[in-house]
Amino acid sequence: MSIRVMLVDDQVLLRTGFRMVLAAQPDMEVVAEAGDGVEALEALAGTAVDVVLMDVRMPRLDGVEATRRICAQENPPKVLILTTFDLDEYAFSALKAGASGFMLKDVPPGELLGAIRSVHSGDAVVAPSTTRRLLDRFTPMLPSTANEPTSAEFGRLTDREREVMLLVAQGLSNGEIAARLVLSEATVKTHVGRILTKLGLRDRVQVVVMAYESGLVRAGGGGLQ
Repeated sequence: MSIRVMLVDDQVLLRTGFRMVLAAQPDMEVVAEAGDGVEALEALAGTAVDVVLMDVRMPRLDGVEATRRICAQENPPKVLILTTFDLDEYAFSALKAGASGFMLKDVPPGELLGAIRSVHSGDAVVAPSTTRRLLDRFTPMLPSTANEPTSAEFGRLTDREREVMLLVAQGLSNGEIAARLVLSEATVKTHVGRILTKLGLRDRVQVVVMAYESGLVRAGGGGLQ
């Protein structure tokens, strides 16, 4: 079955370009388009979608709030944020709202297609190196929150799980973590699953968000506090 994609961006030209790229793929199909968050929610009410490519700055309802509302639905589609470096804080807010990852708007077509496939298959961290640079750039400006994990919550993790969480937060893929810790990718995937369960997180993106917000990882690539 094809991956059903919805394009959400207030720039028609950008949507046209993305649609042309996706239409050339045998495993993808653009099933809906929207110019803002309101139109996106309306379209989702009557269309089955697997992955939403979501802009952040749009009229009426921005991509962050639209993502929050989409991800609050039952069995929601995956949301992949399209952003630029001058909108870092918006991308981070969207990740907190439930987005499965983000890509830069000027990403090469091959990387965009790979990101869509990765998100659809459940690999939530997209473009790890970009994740690392983006988070490092603005994390020092993040406000403190009431939802930061306690020492007791992190205490549920084994030493190995803490190692894996640190590397996930730094933007490494399962394969890179496996190579770094001399483990199999299957073992790394198991550790990641246990981390999500113990900390009550949805996916790898939320691991990154929690680690940076809590100070478990310092901006600039620092390690465990």
